Amino acid sequence: MVATPIGNLADISLRSLHVLQMVDAIACEDTRHTQGMLRSYGLERPGHQLLAVHQHNEAEAAAGIIARLQQGQRIAYVSDAGTPGVSDPAHACARPWPQQACAPCRCPVPAASPVPSAWRAVCRPAHRWRLCVCGFLAHQERRAPSCRAQAGCGAALHRAAGGTPPHPGNGQSLGRAGCAQVTLAREITKQFEQITTRAAVDVAAWLDAEANRSKGEFVVVLHPVEVQQENGEAERVLRLLLAELPTKTAVKLTAEITGGNRNTLYDRALEIKREGEDA
Repeated sequence: MVATPIGNLADISLRSLHVLQMVDAIACEDTRHTQGMLRSYGLERPGHQLLAVHQHNEAEAAAGIIARLQQGQRIAYVSDAGTPGVSDPAHACARPWPQQACAPCRCPVPAASPVPSAWRAVCRPAHRWRLCVCGFLAHQERRAPSCRAQAGCGAALHRAAGGTPPHPGNGQSLGRAGCAQVTLAREITKQFEQITTRAAVDVAAWLDAEANRSKGEFVVVLHPVEVQQENGEAERVLRLLLAELPTKTAVKLTAEITGGNRNTLYDRALEIKREGEDA
């Protein structure tokens, strides 16, 4: 199962190139697309070595691939872009294998992925955000409740299919979702890549300001609501102790006195110190 670049062809891995060169055949969504990709790496294949696997022939094609594997052939499966099985017909190829005594042959080869790429662009501390990957956005009428249910879990990453802007016709589902901020990562690694973070209530207006902003594939990061002074007493104690003690000691004592989260208090202590330096 070989992941391919999601946009920029330079994102292919050396391992992916090695596997694509050594296998006996390559199963793919669109043989023409895959042949063009292989050609760009100097790995063009004879037509009979490219096996079409798409939504209209998936079950039949999977049976053919399993038969080849049982004969000892090595088959690579690729999607048009990204990881096989995430948003393309690959499940039928993977599911039957355990019953066919060739499960050990199934090997994932990773490459660029839009979800971790969007997460890195947000640059938030993992110990303060609980990351939830929530798949594709719900249909328009269910988007606001779906987003609202997931906004409290930390950073919820959604994907919106190409040509589908991450807000319905009224443009308010993210604003009503209960999250404070939203990061839109559009067309990651592609020519028109665009990443922006803004208040959830402003997302619809930003998308509507230019027609092109609603085009392409999105990863939508719903930021959790962060209360900077969740506990006013903890803030007061922390400030008093920071004035007299080293940061770690002040944080440790504040957590013991107030019951506050030590990681959160430590981040807040660093912010307070930076505020003092800038004053």
